[in-house]
Amino acid sequence: MDKKTKIKVEDYMRIHSIDVTQNNIEYYSKIGEYFEKSHGTVVEKLENFSKYVPRQMLTRFLAKYELFKRILSIHGSIIECGVFHGGGMMSFAQFSAIFEPVNHQRRIIGFDTFEGFKSISKVDYQTSTDLSQTYEGGLRANSYEDLKECSELYDLNRFLGHINKIELVKGDACITIPKYVKDNPHLVISLLYLDIDLFEPTKVALQNFLPRIPKGGIIAFDELNASNFPGETMAVLEEIGISNLKIERLPFDSCMSFAVVD
Repeated sequence: MDKKTKIKVEDYMRIHSIDVTQNNIEYYSKIGEYFEKSHGTVVEKLENFSKYVPRQMLTRFLAKYELFKRILSIHGSIIECGVFHGGGMMSFAQFSAIFEPVNHQRRIIGFDTFEGFKSISKVDYQTSTDLSQTYEGGLRANSYEDLKECSELYDLNRFLGHINKIELVKGDACITIPKYVKDNPHLVISLLYLDIDLFEPTKVALQNFLPRIPKGGIIAFDELNASNFPGETMAVLEEIGISNLKIERLPFDSCMSFAVVD
């Protein structure tokens, strides 16, 4: 593995909060090669996905499943702030298609710039312990068109596929979130998943979406108590107050946390 490849692998691991150990570096450097040369067609490989999905990503998938189980009887849509490449959003969409195939009122709504961070506030600059990804354009995932196609394919393989389940909202969340709430006065939210990393958009999300969550609904956090992206914690402190929430975690996932609205 050359130096350039090693740096890219380590950056990927830091983004996903994966321990940068020599074994993990070696694994992430080789798993892509193994997938390409492994026996079977692409579809057959997808059908046997557990051969190829890193343990850490499978953990995230199971964690989101646990969240979904908790809101299965709670009315409202699922909102993910920070879609990135779409794995989390599509996990929630698949769970809904499997466990509640006729619940056409539950929509999966994803907010992202799809162009990386639009701006960085002083709060983020002054409090982060790692600014390697905290810059304008950081964590860019140009996945908007790709996810539109993915959504269309998803509709082909579910009940009531003629009624759209997934909605993508592109742009600066500080602008798109208030506009979305204004344009959709009927909005009720069963699960708000915050993975937007920065202070200002997280604050705007809480201001606009929290009043739309009924009792029993969930607010989930991807970077709470994370020193590299402290803006999420700062926004929660300012808008809700940590002591006003019973913040829980799953025993097998060290990063994600959540609070049930009561």
